[in-house]
Amino acid sequence: MSDFTDTQLPLDNTSDTAAEQYDPAHDYHALNAMLNLYDADGRIQFDKDKAAEREYVTGHVAANIKGFASTAERLHYLVDHQYYEGHVFERYSPEFLDGFYAHAESAGFEFGTFLGAFKFYTSYALKSFDGKQYLEDFPQRCAAVALELAAGDEHDATRYLDEMLTGRFQPATPTFLNLGKAQRGEPVSCFLVRIEDNMESISRGINAALQLSKRGGGVALLLSNLRELGAPIKHIENQSSGVVPVMKLLEDSFSYANQLGARQGAGAVYLNAHHPDIMRFLDTKRENADEKIRIKSLALGVVIPDITFELAKKKAPMALFSPYDVERVYGKPFADISVTEHYDEMVADERIKKTYIDARKFFTTIAELQFESGYPYIVFEDTVNRANPIEGRVTMSNLCSEILQVQEPSAYNEDLTYAHVGRDISCNLGSLNIAKAMDGGLAGTVETAIRALTAVAEHTSIDAVPSIRRANEEGHAIGLGQMNLHGFLAREGLMYGSDEAIDFTDAYFMTVAYHAYRASHALAVERGRAFVGFDRSDYAKPAGAGNYFDKYVGDDAEPLGPRTARVAELFAHYGVHVPTVDDWKALQADILRDGIYNQNLQAVPPTGSISYINHSTSSIHPIASKIEIRKEGKIGRVYYPAAYMTNDNLEYYKDAYEIGWKAIVDTYAAATKHVDQGLSLTLFFPDTATTRDLNKAQIYAWRKGIKTLYYIRIRQQALEGTEVAGCVSCML
Repeated sequence: MSDFTDTQLPLDNTSDTAAEQYDPAHDYHALNAMLNLYDADGRIQFDKDKAAEREYVTGHVAANIKGFASTAERLHYLVDHQYYEGHVFERYSPEFLDGFYAHAESAGFEFGTFLGAFKFYTSYALKSFDGKQYLEDFPQRCAAVALELAAGDEHDATRYLDEMLTGRFQPATPTFLNLGKAQRGEPVSCFLVRIEDNMESISRGINAALQLSKRGGGVALLLSNLRELGAPIKHIENQSSGVVPVMKLLEDSFSYANQLGARQGAGAVYLNAHHPDIMRFLDTKRENADEKIRIKSLALGVVIPDITFELAKKKAPMALFSPYDVERVYGKPFADISVTEHYDEMVADERIKKTYIDARKFFTTIAELQFESGYPYIVFEDTVNRANPIEGRVTMSNLCSEILQVQEPSAYNEDLTYAHVGRDISCNLGSLNIAKAMDGGLAGTVETAIRALTAVAEHTSIDAVPSIRRANEEGHAIGLGQMNLHGFLAREGLMYGSDEAIDFTDAYFMTVAYHAYRASHALAVERGRAFVGFDRSDYAKPAGAGNYFDKYVGDDAEPLGPRTARVAELFAHYGVHVPTVDDWKALQADILRDGIYNQNLQAVPPTGSISYINHSTSSIHPIASKIEIRKEGKIGRVYYPAAYMTNDNLEYYKDAYEIGWKAIVDTYAAATKHVDQGLSLTLFFPDTATTRDLNKAQIYAWRKGIKTLYYIRIRQQALEGTEVAGCVSCML
């Protein structure tokens, strides 16, 4: 069993809790199951799911939640019994706390679906240590999170609370789950760590995987700089074991640091396409791989430069370069070299050992593996770095492929102490519900969300991994995400992937970007400083001379604002001002003068659990099915209806397989232009798809300026006679 400190807690204390104990006296499970069956008139029974939610909350939850006579009594009990952190609440007066909690309860919050309620009480709500009683409801969880984020500022606490209660802003799971609690993990979603080509860095990387995994975060690690199988060590040939043994060590580390058994540690590794071990790296995910090399739980990502596509187009061989030799020749790690820019000279350089593979076979292999496992993720390296406004190179991504930030290598002494502390990455994430954010006017919600996420960054210190602590303290990088795009579009009568829907996506993300930068500028003014490195970024370049915002105000800038009358009407209807060229010019001037506080601002993750409790469609991709079927612990199958879906607007809820990958890529391309990091993009294919179809989609995405690709999903047909045949949806 893993050895944990007393600060390590599971993200999900669900085992044998009240939430999972089915109570036959309250038949919420049966009511929810009726959602997946048509009524006598051939209509979906949405009312049954709402009845299930009410039965669950007013019956099961009400019978198992601990009551208190007052807010003061409740907080004293939770602090005294080590459920809540006392210092969080000591910053506020008793009078304020009384009014604050009364305000939270008076909001009249109700879950939109049974699954939303069940997911909250199973996975998020504070429970007694024996798991038999609930100690908080949804408004109280929001209140605790808001109070810790605000750090004693009553105004900010109220703003954060209101955004969460209305569903306009939802912090990511680690933040929403952990803040306010005494027994908790970190409020950070994930981490990214570089590994350099020496044993000290490999050792530190494995230690980082253990330390960060036990704190509840997924960890991605860069392997591109490691020398290949057979490379020399201390000038002795054929000594290196390559990247695969390091992958096995990391996989075992994540399995060991399993968060008190609540869930397996989560890890990913990234490798450059032109690394000599690339085919062995990919082979580790084959179903028939030898157990000595097979990687079962570690996620794989491949970093692909433009030159790889160009070589495949020409049917030319693809050179793989020894990282050991490249670093000796260029004086910096392989990952920090642009393979596209230096390809020809590296091919010609006799000092660099190289081998060759067929470029087209490489892409075919990727497609074959994606059919088998959904992996590897793909990072389009040159697209990412052309769009990157920060000095340095982006060399990898995270477990969900939306984090794209610059790192700096660390150097170590022989005793593993730091000779130089570099910069690695922590992911401070949260998402807006697009529909509810539009309902609320958008601007204020974006500003509040930026401040809330900045508070997450400022209140987090990962001392166990100094390179992550340094980057967080200097850059205050955050990732504001989005969810419920499909739900909003359907509510407004727009078909996902249509010209109007893509027009809305473009205008919406441009507007969010404007307000995000405006909020970060305000923070820089208030704090009296910009992020470290601002003066060397594209944000600080003179207007018209490569400034990041020239794409909105320069001579070559695309026209701003909606192109279609319907989308213009939508923004006008909800009172959302779409920024003009003059707005951007004024903001550009302000930022040139004062800077911005956050090195990175936006990243769109693949929202899962938070989408359910918020009753949103996940992220900005289309739904996978009208009625989603999930298996939830001991309760079994649970059914979840798409947000805003009714029997009268089903035509707008085509699923991702019907909509097709091209419309999804076009939608993401419209958003990507306005996001400084990445967007987690899953592609969906019918069961008739071939490897050629997957390769066509990858090439199309690359040409459209997509930065990364996450999973590949192949639809599995339901068999006649199974329990899902003839239902509202078929199981994925």
